[in-house]
Amino acid sequence: MPPIEEYIDMIKQLWDSHWITNMGTLHNQLEKELETFLGENYVQLTVNGHMALELAIQSMNFAAGSEVITTPFTFVSTTYAIIRNRLEPVFCDIKEDLTIDESKIEDLITEKTVAIVPVHVYGNPCNVEGIEEIAKRHNLKVIYDAAHAFGECHHGKGISAYGDLSIFSFHATKVYNTIEGGAVCCRNEEQYKKIYNLKNFGIQSEELVTDIGSNAKMNEFSAAMGLCNIKHFENERVKRKQVVEKYKRLLCDLEQIAFGINEDIEKSNYAYFPVIFETEELRNKVYENLAKGNIRARKYFYPLTSDVAYFGDKYSKMDLKRARYYSDRILVLPLYADLPNVDVERIVLIVKETLQKY
Repeated sequence: MPPIEEYIDMIKQLWDSHWITNMGTLHNQLEKELETFLGENYVQLTVNGHMALELAIQSMNFAAGSEVITTPFTFVSTTYAIIRNRLEPVFCDIKEDLTIDESKIEDLITEKTVAIVPVHVYGNPCNVEGIEEIAKRHNLKVIYDAAHAFGECHHGKGISAYGDLSIFSFHATKVYNTIEGGAVCCRNEEQYKKIYNLKNFGIQSEELVTDIGSNAKMNEFSAAMGLCNIKHFENERVKRKQVVEKYKRLLCDLEQIAFGINEDIEKSNYAYFPVIFETEELRNKVYENLAKGNIRARKYFYPLTSDVAYFGDKYSKMDLKRARYYSDRILVLPLYADLPNVDVERIVLIVKETLQKY
């Protein structure tokens, strides 16, 4: 969160205008600032990251029942955005960097396939070049869930420059937040207008309603938080990097774990610090012992979205061997910019003591 005085100063104008939602001054200002920051010509703000993805998919006008290839190693929002558009998710296994395995995508393509929805997991960029090649060859759309990857670059371009559309989440837990919010990064003005229309009930004017849209507008208080936080993002990135490097120094000698972050990210945002344990039992013991010390780590992502209770055994026979392997062993350790060194050391001590015991 920014200094409270900074935020209060930003929102004072709302008491003068009484305009607190429906694409107000701060909303429009934030869109322009994000376009500059991200290097995008068109950024459409939304109420949250889930609606950004749901509307991005809806904007493509896919026929109901069409198939979308995606990863099961993600937050359930990714999968639900597909299903809520009356489309069928087809789950593809992942690679060691925890992103979708592009070498397995083509085997999953059928006459019903219309799109690929990959995820830059923990900010680890997908193989965007490989995915683009496959998509072009089979005339498929690519919509990136870049919820974890705000502020990152790949080959000199912002991560949101890839695919037909990319979305971000600005939820309070993200490295950049607007309290709650999201964005769709569009390639042209036509896409920008389409997303605008869909997030505002399909209303183009007082007398013209052209689509079945939703209410997915960002309010002015969230936009104000975004305008404050964007000023501090680079400083936050530097401080998070220091925490990550501290973790790595203290944990690098442990043979029972591996780090789940790609060391070759061109410009990481250091959003997460995932650790992969040698066995599921070790992961669970560390998780339990951290919890006893009032430290909240996350089994993020466990279970796979394909394996949540809602689906029963619908996808149980799909070849997701590697995704299930990592899901059973992953643990994301606490990470935020001002996490004190003494707390990092306490977390690492619990991890080490648990591994020694078991």
